[in-house]
Amino acid sequence: MSLKIAAEIYPKSPSETVEEPLIVVNEYDEDRHKVAVEKLERLCEVGQSGKPSLVTDLMGDPICRIRHFQLHVMLVAEYGEEGEVVGVIRGCVKTVTRGNSVYVKLAYILGLRVSPRHRRFGIGTKLVQHLEDWCKQKGAKYAYMATDCTNEPSVNLFTKKCGYSKFRTLTILVQPVHAHYKPISSNVAVLRLPPRLAGSMYNQLFANSEFYPKDIDLILSNNLNLGTFMAIPKKYLSKFDPKRGILPPSYAILSVWNTKDVFKLQVKGVSPLAHACCVGTRLLDEWMPWLRLPSFPDVFRPFGVYFVYGLHMEGKCGAQLMKCLCAFVHNMARDGGGCGAIVAELGQRDPVRDAVPHWSKFSWAEDMWCIKNLHKGSSQTSDWFTSRSSSPVIFVDPRDF
Repeated sequence: MSLKIAAEIYPKSPSETVEEPLIVVNEYDEDRHKVAVEKLERLCEVGQSGKPSLVTDLMGDPICRIRHFQLHVMLVAEYGEEGEVVGVIRGCVKTVTRGNSVYVKLAYILGLRVSPRHRRFGIGTKLVQHLEDWCKQKGAKYAYMATDCTNEPSVNLFTKKCGYSKFRTLTILVQPVHAHYKPISSNVAVLRLPPRLAGSMYNQLFANSEFYPKDIDLILSNNLNLGTFMAIPKKYLSKFDPKRGILPPSYAILSVWNTKDVFKLQVKGVSPLAHACCVGTRLLDEWMPWLRLPSFPDVFRPFGVYFVYGLHMEGKCGAQLMKCLCAFVHNMARDGGGCGAIVAELGQRDPVRDAVPHWSKFSWAEDMWCIKNLHKGSSQTSDWFTSRSSSPVIFVDPRDF
């Protein structure tokens, strides 16, 4: 997605000659690099002139988006004798399924930034190469990154210069948080599952999916995880016993991750008219909540996001139960304060995709995942590129968002 990779590469003109600078890549040191990295992040915030842009506030913690992985690193590119920080990249290594219950060690690359004044020197490529070397040392067999398919500079950098291949395309669904509550059918019960029970169910439901993390128990027990919730028809409550594997014929399940305590987002660069229209809808919704107007949240000030993951549904009522769960999460976000949107990311063939409420205007139709075999040429019995998963489901780790 566009939040994950923000490298921009500008082509040189034929007549232009640029002397390659002296670049040294080191691991991030908070005492030495924090102030410089925060300055670099601000420099890279600027979007296209005259167009709205979405900026990220890491809330004083440059490694916040990788901190919750056991194996993680942030690298900085330093220029010249004074060690000016001109580029950064983040990465982590985890064990996930590649489909059909087969696990593999995988690296995830994100947060690539290069100073606007120091682009065209190959700094982005050098950072990627150094991060790949670190990931291989940690045992990673593959590496992947994600970006909006319209981000041509990022796609070109990874596919044309770094050897990545376009692998999977997902959809990011965004539902704004309104001032009113969303109704939930009185015939539906929403239950909160203990983390251990949720993990046991997920291990069964997502064993054949792709990218399902082996450390799911750590995710579900993390303080940022607000819970795993299950919606079932009330008429099946008396027969429901998940500890013994007795599930109702229809149900829906999902988990909620609180990113608003990790980073904040903010929309900048909108016209005064668009700003006034958005504020107007919000005021009407607050004054007359019984009308349930589809109002626009205040995204012009820093706001947080609830990310829903582990979405699954069963039975003929599954889609309706999933909609009830999404309404339940919306009401959680509305009461929680400071949350502007609920976000889900799903594979394009995932049956849950059509059941998740969202606003198309604010969603990403194509979030491109590119992958690379870090041990290409070595003898392997099978390769992820050639062994297609039997499941249409791609499990999106909430720590990746």
